[in-house]
Amino acid sequence: MGIITSVITFSGRVGNVIGYKRGGKHCLRSMPELVRQTDNTRRAAKWFGAASRKGAFIRNAVAPDIDIYCDGEVVNRLNSTIVAAGRNNHAGLKGFRFNGHAGIEKFFPELPVCSPEGKLHIPAQKLHEYGDAVRMEIKLIATRVDFATRAVTGMDADMLHIDLEQPFEGADLTVEVPGKGTLLVTLQVRTFLKDGISYNRKYNAADIIAVIGDQVPDVAIAKSRPRKKLLLLPLKAGPQTAPATNGQDPIPRE
Repeated sequence: MGIITSVITFSGRVGNVIGYKRGGKHCLRSMPELVRQTDNTRRAAKWFGAASRKGAFIRNAVAPDIDIYCDGEVVNRLNSTIVAAGRNNHAGLKGFRFNGHAGIEKFFPELPVCSPEGKLHIPAQKLHEYGDAVRMEIKLIATRVDFATRAVTGMDADMLHIDLEQPFEGADLTVEVPGKGTLLVTLQVRTFLKDGISYNRKYNAADIIAVIGDQVPDVAIAKSRPRKKLLLLPLKAGPQTAPATNGQDPIPRE
């Protein structure tokens, strides 16, 4: 791996040289002359490609409603989260940070709780000081997506402003996005200074706090009617003969 130190940089392939950026540095590497793939590496490459497409879909679905700047590694981090979660494990997206420099737990010692109905409860608590911030904006974003068709089927948001110079008594936010598909619930926090928003990435966050699947309604199962019993014809009475007793009583005596 070589590092570009000149003013002119590039990314992509030029001949057998590939330019890319890693950790804020522009790097170079050469293409291998021969690539040998086994069945396992082919399957892994296919799964990673599917995870990359799924990650791009999630970013395109949620990012338009996020108001903070994501870090430069958000693409790789999201793809790695999807790969680690496994196929069709959408619940593994819970806890993902769109800004890798700060998470929701930094702002709330007692974490907010989201119900399956889309109601967010933030308990009353003492909020810490965040630099010179005087106000905090809380935004609850709900995005319903259909992973099978790669479609966004609905979106809703609710917002709250907290005065950091006053005691926080708790609050509730509610979103409602009916329909089929998976609901991705993202909680965004932005801090504000006296003269406007703070662009310090350490004081802004956006995390996926809940992944809610389809709500299957309870269907009352009708009780089946008992089957009618068939009429049983009485057995024809034949000629009754007394059992042979051989001179003894039919019921033994004690």
